[in-house]
Amino acid sequence: MPHDTSPTTGAGTGVGGPAPVPLDSGLLSPVWAHAPVVSAVSDHAWLQAMLDAEAALSRAQARLGTVPEAAARVITESARADRLDLPALASQARQSANPVVALVREFTALVAQRDRDAAAYVHRGSTSQDILDTATVLVVRRVLRLIRADLARTEEALAALAEAHLHTVMAARTLALHAVPTTFGCKAAGWRHLVLDAVDRLDRLGADGLPVQLGGAAGTLAGYLEHAGDVDPAAYIHDLTAAFADELGLRAPLLPWHVLRTPVVDVATAGAFTCGALGKVAVDVLSLTRTEVAEVHEPAPAGRGASSAMPHKRNPVLATAIRSAALQTPQLAATVLSCMLSEDERSAGAWHAEWEPLRALLRLTGGAAYQAVELTSQLTVDADRMRDNTTLTGGQIVSERIAAVLAPLLGKARARDLLNEASARSARTGEPLAEVLRQDERASAVLAEARLTDLFEAPAYTGAADALTRRALSRSLPS
Repeated sequence: MPHDTSPTTGAGTGVGGPAPVPLDSGLLSPVWAHAPVVSAVSDHAWLQAMLDAEAALSRAQARLGTVPEAAARVITESARADRLDLPALASQARQSANPVVALVREFTALVAQRDRDAAAYVHRGSTSQDILDTATVLVVRRVLRLIRADLARTEEALAALAEAHLHTVMAARTLALHAVPTTFGCKAAGWRHLVLDAVDRLDRLGADGLPVQLGGAAGTLAGYLEHAGDVDPAAYIHDLTAAFADELGLRAPLLPWHVLRTPVVDVATAGAFTCGALGKVAVDVLSLTRTEVAEVHEPAPAGRGASSAMPHKRNPVLATAIRSAALQTPQLAATVLSCMLSEDERSAGAWHAEWEPLRALLRLTGGAAYQAVELTSQLTVDADRMRDNTTLTGGQIVSERIAAVLAPLLGKARARDLLNEASARSARTGEPLAEVLRQDERASAVLAEARLTDLFEAPAYTGAADALTRRALSRSLPS
């Protein structure tokens, strides 16, 4: 019978008490290992955000005179995550299917140690979802700032690449094959355009204002009103929501969004788009860095990209990691989208199913953005190799141009047939396309007066690549 080799830090068996809580360090997700986003979405960060929400709620109620200011002050001073037993809270969360119930119990006891009277005002009139949703928004805000800063650095690096390689000719590739000439500047400008699209989406989240959650047990704020005493309900709920939002620097929503999940869905879709935009850069780098292509190269400090089996390999690990993240985030966003189907006024499962996919999506997107800065700012471009690669097909890369020159003279159909035959012969024999056409009596007479050398030069057929690059670079990063 084989021995059980499961690590002792794995899931508990229920025998002898819970096993130690394992630490997720990114062993199986190198894209975010040691990135700043790790601490921003950690359990500790989420716990602190929940405490921040609890403290802000007490201060908001104190501003309206329904909680003593002294109590709000003690609650705020006590709201420090390092004063609570995080693994114990995680274990207790199993008893209520969310972490807030245990948090309120433990936090109330912590406040009571300092001021027994103040403890009565912890979580006054509130509900778990108000606290956890608001905490999620606080975490999201911090993560979006990290991602946005990295996107700004990536945009700057891509703008520099586009400027530096405005006239660097290379082969455009469609369906994996050489198409027509383009420039690397145009490609880099396209990458930058996508990054700016991602910035726009993140900025819209910030401009619209991430909202607090305040609804009470079923979205009616009845508990808050009950504790407030003799107040005008409409005025009080407006003022309380506004004060709560103001304490946290967030937006006061028109309605509670317990089962109206627009804010979370917006974050998930913007995050997935951002990761996809960076993934496009990554897949292009992976294609261009192939041994037989060798047009760009990732930064490769000592030890970077080493293979465990092949000493000669220097693998493109940054682009690989970014692509891995971009392949995962659409499915995570889809999970969050599916959680919009929240029944009644509080969901049994749909709300709960958001938490881990959303955190994973934020972590992956933050890691991808962090790695994209190094990838784009230290990417090496081999302009000579790019130019040399345009000659691999013996002039076929400009066959579109030749067809356009011949069409008015031979007719469109005859010109197309001629170029199809000539290109096939060039590919079969290795003869340059220009030489094949010189030997064809249908083409030789027509091309006799043309400057054949110029016609077949790839740099002379990049279309509006330069103009498009400059136009793309006129779009600036929002301040």
